[in-house]
Amino acid sequence: MDIPHMGVPAELAERMSMAEQHEYLRARFSRRRMLRAGAVTVGAIAVGGALGSGTAFAVPATPQLLTGGTTDGIDGALVAPTGRHLQFGPEPDTQFRISWQVPVPVKKPFLRFGKHPWDLGHKIEAEVRALHTPALIPGTQPVDQYYLHVALEDLEPDTTYYYGVGHQGFDPASQQQISTLNTFRTAPSRDHRWGGVYEPFTFTAFGDQGVSKHAEGNDHVILAQNPSFHLHAGDICYADPKGSGQDSDKDAYNAKTWDAFLAQTETVAAKVPWMVSYGNHDMEAWYSANGYGGENTRFFLPDNGPDPRVVPGVYSFRYKNVGVISLDANDVSYEIPVNLGISAGKQTKWLARTLKDLRSDETVDFIVVFFHHCAFSTTVAHASEGGVREAWVPLFEKYRVDLVINGHNHVYERTDAILGNKVSKQVPSGATIEPAKDGVVYVTAGAAGRSLYKFDVPDTYEGHENHLDEVKTYYYGKGGAKVTETVEWSRVRYTNYSFIKVDVTPARLGQKSSMKVTALSETGAQVDNFTILRAVGEGWDSSSDDDGQGGGWGW
Repeated sequence: MDIPHMGVPAELAERMSMAEQHEYLRARFSRRRMLRAGAVTVGAIAVGGALGSGTAFAVPATPQLLTGGTTDGIDGALVAPTGRHLQFGPEPDTQFRISWQVPVPVKKPFLRFGKHPWDLGHKIEAEVRALHTPALIPGTQPVDQYYLHVALEDLEPDTTYYYGVGHQGFDPASQQQISTLNTFRTAPSRDHRWGGVYEPFTFTAFGDQGVSKHAEGNDHVILAQNPSFHLHAGDICYADPKGSGQDSDKDAYNAKTWDAFLAQTETVAAKVPWMVSYGNHDMEAWYSANGYGGENTRFFLPDNGPDPRVVPGVYSFRYKNVGVISLDANDVSYEIPVNLGISAGKQTKWLARTLKDLRSDETVDFIVVFFHHCAFSTTVAHASEGGVREAWVPLFEKYRVDLVINGHNHVYERTDAILGNKVSKQVPSGATIEPAKDGVVYVTAGAAGRSLYKFDVPDTYEGHENHLDEVKTYYYGKGGAKVTETVEWSRVRYTNYSFIKVDVTPARLGQKSSMKVTALSETGAQVDNFTILRAVGEGWDSSSDDDGQGGGWGW
């Protein structure tokens, strides 16, 4: 069992919540020791500006341990921004978030953007978020990191913008640095649905990437799909590589792994919004009581979830005719309970409200939910998460979620359509389903780059079918108990590096909207595909759903 720790001894980490691990580390690395290292503790809202004054900046909502760096003696012309990554705001047609990193403090960091590479007249000062990580593991070195963020509002829908990031001494609009420019494109206005027809688009997804040649290979193939956005279902970089609570060289927390990850991912994420959810390896106890303080410093996610201060990786957005929901499965995990119950039920209540709102929205055809721990999987490593099944699967079924994407297990596995923990319709490769009547399909896409897991039974995938009517497996119940079960829903299993792409074709007159889900290996080979259909106007009739229990399907 992977237990996040960052230097907490194994025998303690196994019994501690994330908040307790945070307090242990704070006590072990006392304020006096931190001050000797040149750090301060801040819990204020961040503002834009340079680090030249020695002021520390923090992420809104979560106290951070930061460094007060100085720009004295640093020539900004010699400091190149890196690790650019895009994120949507809550409304992708008008809101974007642009983030990047610098290796040392710089003066007056900013972003330029405009509709042409020769017209970057819009200049916005960047918000600086900095992290100081002490030597949490013996033999490691303290690390200072500087992340910069800009929120863009009131953009024009369906528009391509050019942007560049810089600081005093490094101007992306200059002839010397113009090659560093990138682009992003806003989503069409959702009002456009009734003024015309949305054009088809593609998005991609995986989980459990880390830093490796396989991770890099997947990124290259993803970029070739020209996706409108990418979903990363948790366990992002593995700065805590094992999370087992063992203090050893092989299990040392290394904050610099984030630098390597963001540099690796920049090839895609500088052009494609990189939307993340948080997994068990993303809980880093040193930075905050909920474990997400480090991630909050590095990413700038939508803040429309139930409580961004507590579960910041929980949010939703709409892109054309698809509604997307990101969840934090650490909140409901029986397998790894260090953050179990952290939202006090708020996340599940928010999920129910958001699903209802999306199903009631006539501009939304499909609902896609992504999060880390698997609702349905059969690997020998983690198998299925009973906490997810108990808290969320009934809601997925009630509102007939069209696609659920998970990571956690480092394989590709895909279920048949499921209702009530049983197969409601068999979905072999190449098949078509209609969730409104057929049930919910779950995809584990956790083979993005970390070392692979295995199944106890043979692989079965497109062109190499070896279907079994039954598979013996287990799920995690309360208290972390492994509950054995025999299942019939494991339809596709593939033990190699891979990701999924989803091609969305909005309906034209007399047709149904479609989502074709294709699993691709890191070489681009196709290993699975199926198609999801939904009729325009096919949604949830909430007229009898006032108590949250009624309602039904209507057209």
